[in-house]
Parts: sequence; structure tokens; C-alpha cells
Amino acid sequence: MNRQMRKFVALANLSLLLLSLAVFFTDSLRVLSRALYDFNQRSTMSHAPHEDIIVIDIDQESLDVIGTFPWSRDVYIPLLEQIKSAKVVAFDIMFTTQSADPSIDQAFAEELAKHDNVIIPAFAELENFFNKTTTVGAGELVKGQALYKSIPEISSAAHTAHINAVIDEDATIRRTWLMLDTPEGTIPSLGYKVADMYGADVQHFLQDNPQTELHIKFNSSTRDFLNIPFYMVASGEVPPETFTDRIVLIGMAAASDDAKATPVDNNMYLVYAHANIVDQLLKNEKIIVAGDMLVLILMLAVIALAIWFTWRSRAITGILLLFASTAVLLVGQWLMYSRTSVYLDVVYLLVGLWLAYLVNLAGKTYFEAKQKQFITRQFGRYLSPELVQQIAKNHVEVPVGGVKKELTILFLDIRGFTPLSETLKPEEIVDFLNTMFDMTTNCVLANKGTIDKFIGDAAMVLFNAPLDVPDHAYHAVKTACEIQAGMKRVQADIRQKYGVDVSVGIGINTGEVVVGNIGSYLRVDYTAIGDAVNTAARIESIAQANQILVAEETYLRTREQFSYREVGDKMVKGKSAAIRLYEVDSGEWKENGEV
Repeated sequence: MNRQMRKFVALANLSLLLLSLAVFFTDSLRVLSRALYDFNQRSTMSHAPHEDIIVIDIDQESLDVIGTFPWSRDVYIPLLEQIKSAKVVAFDIMFTTQSADPSIDQAFAEELAKHDNVIIPAFAELENFFNKTTTVGAGELVKGQALYKSIPEISSAAHTAHINAVIDEDATIRRTWLMLDTPEGTIPSLGYKVADMYGADVQHFLQDNPQTELHIKFNSSTRDFLNIPFYMVASGEVPPETFTDRIVLIGMAAASDDAKATPVDNNMYLVYAHANIVDQLLKNEKIIVAGDMLVLILMLAVIALAIWFTWRSRAITGILLLFASTAVLLVGQWLMYSRTSVYLDVVYLLVGLWLAYLVNLAGKTYFEAKQKQFITRQFGRYLSPELVQQIAKNHVEVPVGGVKKELTILFLDIRGFTPLSETLKPEEIVDFLNTMFDMTTNCVLANKGTIDKFIGDAAMVLFNAPLDVPDHAYHAVKTACEIQAGMKRVQADIRQKYGVDVSVGIGINTGEVVVGNIGSYLRVDYTAIGDAVNTAARIESIAQANQILVAEETYLRTREQFSYREVGDKMVKGKSAAIRLYEVDSGEWKENGEV
């Protein structure tokens, strides 16, 4: 990783870290966090509430039989008679107004006084017109500004518990306060009071929990509880022993404003929310929400992990690791919640993971593209730009060790270079060679050739490698013609500057060779070897100044495009038999190399 890349990684990830911290501390993803929390609740419901919980519904059937709600208080007297064997009876309705006939209220109060197991709820006002906020100090109970109870004769005849609902900003109930501090003292919640009167050990729910906040574990939906219509119980249709030593909750279960959204039901009657709380307390279940500090530490760790595997792995591996990490976080938190009731908010971890991956992937892609452009420019000095782009686009790999392939090989050598070099300074020689080979390179690349190597004042050029070039023999001869045409300008410049004549002799041959990466494990060169290569080199060695000689195979493939003069059979070094050579007719050359 070079300095520029390290600088980018540092700045980009510092910005990423600041953004992640801002998102975390502003709780900007609360909606997603709650959605994940609610999913955990729904997907882990046991649907098996405590068998001693019974809900008596003030449902539509009861309204049809008894009449419009609210009912006369004397309706509840036979109900209490029927369920007097219950261990706890809890009303989720309040009686805040006097009846038209005070004797009815008195009769109801007298019936309540006969039973020491009845709870009549109260409601604490946590805000008023002048103060719309509820301030809770560290280690303090939530404070109510006023406590609203049923009329005195009724409330004094029964136990009291609050029915305040903790409603989040999305109008969903997920928590409850087991205790509230009111002007009349500390008041337990209805669920807590019921469980306590039933005999459950609920004191430990208050330990290390100064505000007595409890995350409700909704294990059951409305239909999971044993529920009985009010009118059936009041009329004696249900055997009284059904309620012996059990918990009875009485509340609205008909169309009313007594229904709220919960994680498991968008419209749950609140008596069933209380039933879930009681069930949770009886089963001694507690949801533990992982603290912000732990979530923050894990988020930073996940960001570091994403940065590491993005830069250290291939693109496909990085994507697989990204999705694997996402799956591990989602499945892992679900398993932890389902088995231990510990909820870890992985939303911020996932956002950090994906942001870190995408930011660093963008940077990696940018630098890889930049590197690719650099390599293309460098390799483009040896291959035509079209071939380089095709190799990059198609991911063509040049085989290690070489393959057999038919090529056309062009050798050229500068004639008159030795006397020229004796008259020039070293830097002038380099300048001359650069000028000479710039012109040669432009001609080669324009014709899809590959510059194999420059050897002093000579050059070796391949056609049809590494990618296939149709009519490669034609392109080789055309390149030779263009080089000879370009030499006219070079010759004039050299003659004017140094008073020396220079020229080029070119030899071309077509045949099967071995081409590829050839060398040792320490160094390899992309080159071609074989008899066809040696023959092309020998042909070049006997070519005269300004002459282009081609072997017979090249001639046969290009005689329709170029004008040739037969040179005849020539003996060359390394060959036991003479080879027939042809010279491109110099009188037919044009500036573009065509005839």
C-alpha cells in the first residue's frame, strides 16, 4: 500500500468513524433497532402462558347481553361471587365517577370488602399542561404528579396498583414500570401486584434497577390465554371451581381505545399486555438489553474487521465475507436472545460493517483502476492499446511456460549506426535511439503488433501474440512499409545534424513458434522462440539498407496486398537448405504502407 493509499484509508475511515459515532450517539437508527427487537419478540414467542392465568373479557358478546358499557356496578357483584375462590382478581377498569344511585356503589364496595384478593387500578399523571416532560434522576423512580383512583368507597375496599403504559414514540408498548413514585407513595404496577399476591418471588426484579423499568417479554398472543366472556361468568355458566387458586384478570376486549400496539400485535387489548407481564414475572423471565458501551465497542470492532477484509481479500471473497458477517451478526443475536433473553442491538454494527465495506471498496476500486490504467499505459508501450484493453476487458492470461502458435516475426536493425555512434556523444546516441524507436513503436502498435524487445540498435516484433490478430502477416509487412516510410524523415534529420546516413534493414518470417512467459522463477520474459524466429533474424541479417525481405510463407499470404520482387534462394546461417526470399517493391511504397 503506497503513501497515497494509506492517506486515503486514514482520512476516509476517520470520516467513516465520525459518521458512525454521530449515527450511534444520536440514535438515528432507532426505528430499525426497534424493528429488529420486535422481530425477536415475535419469532421467539412460546405461545404457552402460565396455566393459572385467566382473562375475563368484556367482549362484544357480553356487551350484547348486558348492554352498553359502562355497566352498573351491581353487575360486578355476582361476578365476584363466582370467582371468590381465585387467588388474585385484578380489574383493568377504573370506577372514577359516582353512580346515579349511591347505594349501588356502596353495595359494590361492600362486596369488594368481603374479598382480600381484589385489585382496583389507579392511574398516575406523569405530565400536566404546564410540564409536558417526565424527568427521572439517576437511581430514582419515575415520579407521578398526581394519582387518579376510583371513587373513595371503591378504591378503599381493594388493593391499588397503577396501569400506566410506557408508550414509545412509535406508539408501541415494549416496557413497563414496576413501581411509580406518586403523591400517595410508591405504587406497584398491576402486573407486579398480581404476581406478588400470587406468591411469586418478584423482589429481585427491583434489585439493581432503580427505575424499576422492565422490558416486557410478550410470550403469548390474545388467543393463547384462557379467556372467558364476562356474561358467562356473571350468569354462573362457568363452574366456580374453574377459578380456584388462579389469577383472574378482567378487562376490555371489545372495540375501544383500550387497545395498543405491541411488538407481537398491532392491536392488543391492554388486559392481555398485563397478562403477559404477569406471565413473565411468574416465569421469572427478564430481558436484558446490552449496554450502549458494549454496542459501541463491537461496532468499532466490526468496522475494523470490514476494513481489514476489504483491503486484504479479493472482491468476491470480500463480498462473501460481508454477507457471512451480516448473517453471523443477525443469526447470532437472535440465538442469544432466544436462548438467554439478552438482546444485542446489531443494527449499528451492521450499518458500520456495510459503510466500512462500501467506503473502502470504493477506495480500493479507485486505486485498482488507477493502477490498471498505469499498467495499461506501461504495457501499452509494448502492445497496441487495443490489445491491452482487450486483455484487461476479457481477463486474458498469458500462459506460463509458453504455447505453440503461428506468428509473424519481424526483425529490424539500424544500418550505419556504428559510424554514427562514433561521432555522437552518449546522450546524443540515446536521443537518436529514442527518436528512432518512438517512430518504430508507433508503427508497430498501430498495426496490433507486440514489441518483444529492443536489442541495442535492433528490435524484435511479434504479430498474433498474445492475442489473435487476423491477417498477422499482412500487418507485419504493412508495419515494415510504414517504418521504411518513416525512416525518410529520420534519415533527413540525421543527415542534417550529423552528416551521416542511417537506414533500416528488415526481415520477416511466418511460422509456428513457442510463445509465452519463458525464463526462471526469478525472472520471466514474454517472448517467442523457435526456428521461425531464428529464420526471421537471419533474413534481417542479409537485408540491405532500406530493404524489406520476407520469407516465402509470408509472401504467399500477402502477395495480393503488396508488390514483391523475387530475390531467389539464399543460404542463411543455421539453415542446411536455401530459403526463398522476396523483397517488397520499394517503388510501390506509400506513406501509409499500402500499395
